[in-house]
Amino acid sequence: DYICPDSFEFEKDYFKMGNRYGRVIFLREYAAYIKDSMVAELCELNRNMMLSVDVVPVPTDEAVREVENRLLGVETNITNWQRKQNQNNNFSAVIPYDLEQQRKESKEFLDDLTTRDQRMMFAVLTMVHTADTKEQLDNDTEALLTTARKHLCQFAVLKYQQMDGLNTALPFGVRKIDALRTLTTESLAVFIPFRVQEIYHKDGVYYGQNVISKNMIIANRRHLLNGNSFILGVSGAGKSFTAKEEMTNIILTDPNADVLVIDPEREYAPLVKAMQGEVIHISATSDNHINAMDMNSDYGDGANPVILKSEFILSLCEQLIGGASLGAKQKSIIDRCTASVYRYYQQGNYMGTPPTLQDFREELLKQDEPEAQEIALAIELFTDGSLNTFAKHTNVDTHSRLICYDILDLGKQLQPIGMLVVLDSILNRITQNRAKGRNTFIFIDEIYLLFQHEYSANFLFTLWKRVRKYGAYCTGITQNVDDLLQSHTARTMLANSEFIIMLNQASTDRIELAKLLNISDLQMSYITNVGAGQGLLKVGSSLVPFVNKFPRNTKLYKLMTTKFGEC
Repeated sequence: DYICPDSFEFEKDYFKMGNRYGRVIFLREYAAYIKDSMVAELCELNRNMMLSVDVVPVPTDEAVREVENRLLGVETNITNWQRKQNQNNNFSAVIPYDLEQQRKESKEFLDDLTTRDQRMMFAVLTMVHTADTKEQLDNDTEALLTTARKHLCQFAVLKYQQMDGLNTALPFGVRKIDALRTLTTESLAVFIPFRVQEIYHKDGVYYGQNVISKNMIIANRRHLLNGNSFILGVSGAGKSFTAKEEMTNIILTDPNADVLVIDPEREYAPLVKAMQGEVIHISATSDNHINAMDMNSDYGDGANPVILKSEFILSLCEQLIGGASLGAKQKSIIDRCTASVYRYYQQGNYMGTPPTLQDFREELLKQDEPEAQEIALAIELFTDGSLNTFAKHTNVDTHSRLICYDILDLGKQLQPIGMLVVLDSILNRITQNRAKGRNTFIFIDEIYLLFQHEYSANFLFTLWKRVRKYGAYCTGITQNVDDLLQSHTARTMLANSEFIIMLNQASTDRIELAKLLNISDLQMSYITNVGAGQGLLKVGSSLVPFVNKFPRNTKLYKLMTTKFGEC
């Protein structure tokens, strides 16, 4: 019984607690320099142990007087030694090493107290470890002594003081061992075992296990200054699996949150369908349509929504006519026609049927200016021609909690326009959710595709900056980190994201990430040649190594994996 053992028996150098054996050891000799990893290595032994550091602070004025007296004593000893040598006519004698070392250490100690704002402490470190047998206890003791010797320190077993040592180690605040050592604040900090950063937010999502402490990592992006996120890693590192796991956790645990996914590789459809979400296939030949001119009353962030929508239509028209910049006359005409086609929709309090690009083109044809006719002719292919998929009324459920935009079959001509329309549809949903007090999580796979087109890149950058105040959180997923960082826009977005999941990285990507995020060499080892689901997690200013193993014999794993032969 650990709580109340039947008996305690204290021997010369060990004790018995019921049927278990225990021993108390203390740190007798300290090295001049000790790494903070020593305590961690001692605690890595897979046994029940208690580590106690008993600290007695000394007032600074008393400490300075004590050190000055010691230094004066050392100087007196050196003077007496030199006087003896002079009496023996040995005027060139060198001061002995031990005396010189005492003087040097005393001066350094005094400097620490007077100029480096250090405190003087008396400390004793005791450790209790237990085992099932006496033989195992002796082996464990030798292992602990060896670990200490590796760091040039000497542990010693308390002889005939096992009871006093146990009382010192237990959390009573009682010190029965008189083996104090003088330390400064800096040197004492080495023995503080809390060297692990832990992430455990209230109402958070599980992201894996802390590699160092083995504790769960529970993070809530709502608690960060900027909850936007990136998931980075080479092919096969587990990027999409990580995103799917986060999506699943959000859908299952947070009824007040919606999830929207942009899927350029058709990887998310099986999971979305299994969770009764909506998969929207977008292509020139698809029966699914999203109206590029959909708009709700909250679209304008408190202002007239048509003003913001007019900016979007201007960008869309520039894409439709081949990416050429519009002139001042053309912009005026487009703005006038946009306001005109939305007039009846606004008068109906945004409750009727919104206009389409076909209505917008018809409005252009009504204008007298020749520039209006030119714009109408330029966009005809996308309104009444074979690429008119965004010029029809929306016929899919855009109100589902989980929506996947499948853009794999978007052709080269439709891709830049499709990206803009999808992002605008997502902005519509975000503004609606904001009015309802709901959160929105957006996952964009292969996000580098959006940066290949100027307008979608700029729209995404604006979205990235604005969504925080709308209660929305964007996640960008990519393996081409080096290519991503070539874009100044993407680089800024990455640097300003408070939540980054870094899986196994290519060598060039590691170097760039280390520069951008100030990752140390030790931390870099956690994203170098590691397995799938392992890496480094940046949460605010914290960098935590993690491993996330998912059970393979589950239906959820088969829905989420993209490995050939497993899905």
